[in-house]
Amino acid sequence: MSSAVQLSLPTCAFESSSLIHSGRLRSRRQIFCNQTDFRGGGNDEKNGVDCGRGHSQRRVILVEKYGNSAVKKYCLDDNLQLQTFLDEQTSSTSKGFEGSQFSETKLSWLPDVIKDFILPSGFPESVSDDYLQYMILQFPTNVTGWICHTLVTSSLLKAVGIGSFSGTTAAASAAAIRWVSKDGIGAVGRLFIGGRFGNLFDDDPKQWRMYADFIGSGGSIFDLATPLYPSYFLPLASLGNLTKAVARGLKDPSFRVIQSHFAISGNLGEIAAKEEVWEVVAQLLGLALGILILDTPGLVNSHSVLSLTWLSMRLLHLWFRYQSLAVLHFNTINLKRARILVRAHILHNKVPGTVDCNSQENILVWERFTRPSIIFGVSLEEMMGGDRSSSTVMKLLKLYANEKYILMLNSQGKDLKVFVSFKVGASSMSVLRSIWQTYWLDKHWDSTEGVVNQLARSLSEMEDKFNDFMQLLEGGGWDTHQLSLKVPNNVLIDFC
Repeated sequence: MSSAVQLSLPTCAFESSSLIHSGRLRSRRQIFCNQTDFRGGGNDEKNGVDCGRGHSQRRVILVEKYGNSAVKKYCLDDNLQLQTFLDEQTSSTSKGFEGSQFSETKLSWLPDVIKDFILPSGFPESVSDDYLQYMILQFPTNVTGWICHTLVTSSLLKAVGIGSFSGTTAAASAAAIRWVSKDGIGAVGRLFIGGRFGNLFDDDPKQWRMYADFIGSGGSIFDLATPLYPSYFLPLASLGNLTKAVARGLKDPSFRVIQSHFAISGNLGEIAAKEEVWEVVAQLLGLALGILILDTPGLVNSHSVLSLTWLSMRLLHLWFRYQSLAVLHFNTINLKRARILVRAHILHNKVPGTVDCNSQENILVWERFTRPSIIFGVSLEEMMGGDRSSSTVMKLLKLYANEKYILMLNSQGKDLKVFVSFKVGASSMSVLRSIWQTYWLDKHWDSTEGVVNQLARSLSEMEDKFNDFMQLLEGGGWDTHQLSLKVPNNVLIDFC
């Protein structure tokens, strides 16, 4: 039996947001509106809300759709009080979600959380038609390959003396099981990175390639500690493999993006093959020098000297890695480069070229530490904060009627904190426009003037100057047709 619960915005704001974002809404009872007549609300069944009969009337002003199939309706009652109503279920034909359903694919029986983990964002539209069939056949191919690897490992360990005395085959098999288990624990790291963070590498491959080396360095520390604690070889080696597998999970996808950047003639296969030549030559030279170092008298018997030598080589390795990534000149616009370009246009009415902009890009910095602070994909409740008056909400909806996003800000001393909610149908260009508006507000912010008035002025300025900004980008050699600016799909605003 369904329960009817009426929630007012001031009392339900925190609970409803935390439930939706934590994913716990699925396990709770469905929450319904207990009135039927929504002036301008459209078809209630289509909008996913079951409403009962009542006396007062409520008008739906907007709907938020969440990635976990929940919807939240913002309503104005006859006293113009803003209220919210949650519903867990949405129709597959709801406005703006027709192209995101998986019902016609071969994996329609899988839960959404697993689909998100194993398939690219936007599947099936984001990949070629043969992608799914190839991956299904590739899976048993890899399974049989790793079975062969396990069996061969036993033979190799036996050949180097493990199990060559008493127990022979059994001892070699036991050692192989321990060794392969170490590799299996490490593989969990690659599984987690690929499934959870696979959508990050296209946006900032330089950053993630650098982070991969930092994490890989941490994994090597566990390996170096094994001679000091031989009784803990398996857990230390497993932790080392796990950490290095995480690093590999970051490294491989990032470098594929970098290889694609090099292949301007569509010669990706040749670029990859020639990179292999460079890497193998470097590997042979590195192995030779490493053997010479190990043959140095006194080094093998001194673990502290060996560790110090490794540390110096590792620091040199990280420095070279940073320098190699710093010379990359991408002509695509990601979030970091968008900030640099927009800031230059706002301050100097010009944009840097690809070489200058990439040289200014900070490879290591996290987005959360960049100012002004921009938080994308927030709900309306988070955006409004303490101001939950219906008049402010209606002003914002009217103000951003021609945009595919809604931007709100608050002042924290000298720094601005900007919240951006995206509407259904928002694109990468919507993200870029919100960044431009943010930097204009950051430059012209006046604490004595009303927020809504300044938002209106910033939108007016953007209408006048954004086309000039785009023309300067094209003239500077930037790719304006394929922006690396993703729209968060965890919360989207729709209208009834």
